[in-house]
Amino acid sequence: MTALLGTGLLMLAVLATAVGVIEVKYLTRTEFDVLQQVRAERDALDVEWGRLQIEEAALTSHTRIEQNARRKLDMYLPEGGEVRVVEVSMPKRQGHVQ
Repeated sequence: MTALLGTGLLMLAVLATAVGVIEVKYLTRTEFDVLQQVRAERDALDVEWGRLQIEEAALTSHTRIEQNARRKLDMYLPEGGEVRVVEVSMPKRQGHVQ
């Protein structure tokens, strides 16, 4: 009787272990699928980031800024005689300890 009970408990333990292994394998596959999706999204974002960096470099180049300033704002580079330097002196603050 005790041998039969021991065998039954061992069978139950083997069955519980088998169910646990199946569940863990299923969860592993599910999480791996999520990981693959996140990696694909990361790769797509990396590609977009590179494209945006190239676009930013093109839009902020000195030549393009100068062209837009001339065309849209009618700005120009002043001649040497047109440049004036203005010096501004800052008033001293009252009550400020130095």
